[in-house]
Amino acid sequence: MGPAGSIPSQDDPVHAVRRFNRFYTRQIGVLQEHLLHSHFSLTEVRVLYELAHRANVTAIELRQELGLDRGYLSRMLQHFEKERWIKATPSPADRRRVFLSLTGKGKKVFVPLDRRSSHEVATMLHRLSSPQRHTLRLAMSEIESILTHQIRTGETPVAPLLPEPASPSAQCPAYTLLPHRPGDMGWVVQRHGELYWNEYKYDERFEALVAEIVAEFIQKFDPRRERCWIAEKDGQRVGTIFLVKKSETIAKLRLLLVESSARGLGIGRRLVSECVKFARQAGYKKILLWTQSELHTARHLYEQAGFKRVEQKPHQSWGRKNLVAETWELKL
Repeated sequence: MGPAGSIPSQDDPVHAVRRFNRFYTRQIGVLQEHLLHSHFSLTEVRVLYELAHRANVTAIELRQELGLDRGYLSRMLQHFEKERWIKATPSPADRRRVFLSLTGKGKKVFVPLDRRSSHEVATMLHRLSSPQRHTLRLAMSEIESILTHQIRTGETPVAPLLPEPASPSAQCPAYTLLPHRPGDMGWVVQRHGELYWNEYKYDERFEALVAEIVAEFIQKFDPRRERCWIAEKDGQRVGTIFLVKKSETIAKLRLLLVESSARGLGIGRRLVSECVKFARQAGYKKILLWTQSELHTARHLYEQAGFKRVEQKPHQSWGRKNLVAETWELKL
C-alpha cells in the first residue's frame, strides 16, 4: 500500500511483483491447505525436497536458504526425526556441525510427492505449445538469474543476466543460462571440434576426447551433484560449461567454451561463477580443472575465480607439439 492506504499504481514495481506472486501461487496450487493431495504443507515439502537433493546440509543452512523461523523449523525437524524420516550425522571434520539427510523411510515418503509434483507441472506445460514452453523456460531462467544471490557464502552476487554496458551508449545484449536438453550435447562436441581447430589447430582427436567426456557425463549424470549450463543469446547457443563429480569431496570443471561472437559480455565469467556456486551447494570441498597454458582467456577467468595452478606438464597431443597441460584447483 502507498501512503495513507492509497491504491498502488499498476506501474509500481512492488505491486507488479506482488501481483505476479499471487498469480503464480494460484497457478501452481500452493494456496491449498495441503499440497499435492497429501497431508504435507508447502514448507514441509520444500524442506523434504532440500534434504533429498542436497548433501551435507545443516539445519542452519536450511533456515537461512528457505527463510524459515528457527523455532518453526526446529519443531518440523523434530517431527521428521520422530517419524524416522530424517537422520542426523555429526561432521567428521567438526563434531559441532550436524548434517541432515533422509532415511530410507523418508525417501519412500518423499518420492511419491516428487512424482506428483512433476506430474502436475507436466500437465500444466502440456497445455502450452512448444514455442510457449521455450519462452516460459527463458523467462523463468531470467527471473532466477536476476534474483539469485549467494546467501551461504556472503559473496557479491554474480554478474546479472543483462551485463552492464561498457559505456552509456553501448548496447547490452541479453543472454540466458539454461540446463542441458536433448540436442545440446551434439552441439558441445561439434563446436569444441570446430573452434579449437580454427583457433589452436587441435585436430579431430581433440573432438573425440570431448565426445568421450560428454558421453560419460550423460551416462552417469547425477543431477544432485553434476550440472551442465548452456548459454543462449538471441535464441542461439553461445557457451557452455560442465561440473562433474570426481569423488564425494572433489568436483571437476570441464568444457568451458564461449563463441567468439559472444565474448566480452561476461558469459565466461558467469559460467565459471555458476560452477563454483553449485559446487559449494552440492557439498564439494575442492574443484579441479585441466587446461592448456596457451588458453590465456580461460586461465584468466579461472584465476579471477580464485583457482590456483598446482601442476604443469609438457605433452604432444591432437596434432600439436610443445603443449603444456596445467592442473588448477580451488578449495571451497
